[in-house]
Amino acid sequence: MLKKFKLKIGIKKEIISLIFLIIITAASTAYYNFTKNQINYQYKEILGNVYFKKTLNHIIDELEPRFKKISHKIKAGETFDNILEQYSIKEDDIISIKNTLSKKINLNKLNTNQKIHLTIDQTDNKIIKFLFQVSNKERIILTQDLQKKTFNQKIVLTKLKKEIIYKENTILQSLYKSAISKKIPANIITEFARIYGFQVDFQRDIKKQDKFQIMYEIFIDEKKRLIETGNILYANLIMSGEDNSLYYFDKQGDEGHYDRNGKSVQKALMKTPINGARLSSPYGMRKHPIDGFNKMHQGTDFAAPMGTPIMASGSGVIKKAGWCGGGGNCIVIKHNSTYKTVYAHMSKFAKGMRSGVRVKQGQTIGYVGSTGKSTGPHLHYEVLINGKRVNSQTLKLPSGKILKSDNRRLFETKKIKLDVMKSEIIIGLN
Repeated sequence: MLKKFKLKIGIKKEIISLIFLIIITAASTAYYNFTKNQINYQYKEILGNVYFKKTLNHIIDELEPRFKKISHKIKAGETFDNILEQYSIKEDDIISIKNTLSKKINLNKLNTNQKIHLTIDQTDNKIIKFLFQVSNKERIILTQDLQKKTFNQKIVLTKLKKEIIYKENTILQSLYKSAISKKIPANIITEFARIYGFQVDFQRDIKKQDKFQIMYEIFIDEKKRLIETGNILYANLIMSGEDNSLYYFDKQGDEGHYDRNGKSVQKALMKTPINGARLSSPYGMRKHPIDGFNKMHQGTDFAAPMGTPIMASGSGVIKKAGWCGGGGNCIVIKHNSTYKTVYAHMSKFAKGMRSGVRVKQGQTIGYVGSTGKSTGPHLHYEVLINGKRVNSQTLKLPSGKILKSDNRRLFETKKIKLDVMKSEIIIGLN
């Protein structure tokens, strides 16, 4: 009996302790929730306080810098006015800047990717400093005189150092790939192809293991960065072991590239108006790929990737730049009273190409496409002599001029100097 009584007492104690523990836990939880709600309420009261909001906004305003720097890269179709207006620049500042800049540059002809740099006072959105990158070598900096409300102009010219570079390589796949592997700038490669384009078809005449040599000018800034390239002073395309050396002659009126005998490489028309293309359809009878019957193909087709630049094969005036029916987008150039050339199936024309515009030999006039009656991207090229279409690939074109008397003697001196310069660079003396 005593044992049973003690057992009952023990069970009651455990129950009482458990109940007490539950009560303590519930009270603690209730107190915690009450305290948390009070704290949240106080936070909301503080955040909703007008004076606190003003103080916080003032602190944030103080954290943001007064002067904001902006760099803007000009996009196609943008005008000078709408560029500045999108940054909320005041109209009087825009007018003042335009009046100052217009004395130096044409603001109606902005170049895509040209950069404008602004420093703006955010208290009243006034321009403090304006920088316009005219070219790689020239910048215009305007700083505002706040008292006179005018801009002071400063033109900064980057000092460039000229260096002469010599490169050579063996052609294993193509001239372009072999030149790029030697880190030759793309525009130098294009110019190299242009000066040899009067006598060489790069698709058919170049063979594996042929070689090239090239010596050209570059201009670098104080940080050794390449800013621009200059002239090709010497070039040699060695085909089947035969030298074809060319030298640059800079006498005014006779500038250009000449062979060892002082004969200009420039002819009335280039042999091919496109580089790196494949002759896909020659001049003559063929089965038309779309019409399906045999007809005379009165031009030469060059297959090339979409967008490949097309050059004017000779200097002249554009007589047509538009739609030519089956020829798609085409350009017709009149070179003189004898020669005309036609370029068809273009994807688009180069900027500024229209009827009446004068173009130079080697200038890009458009890009390879497949417009009109075409089964794939290519250039259809025609040469007309006195209105009659002829085979451009077998055409014997007039040779370039030959230097004579004083100019010939001057050229011989220049040629020797360039040969010496090339040799010194090769052996490391220059």
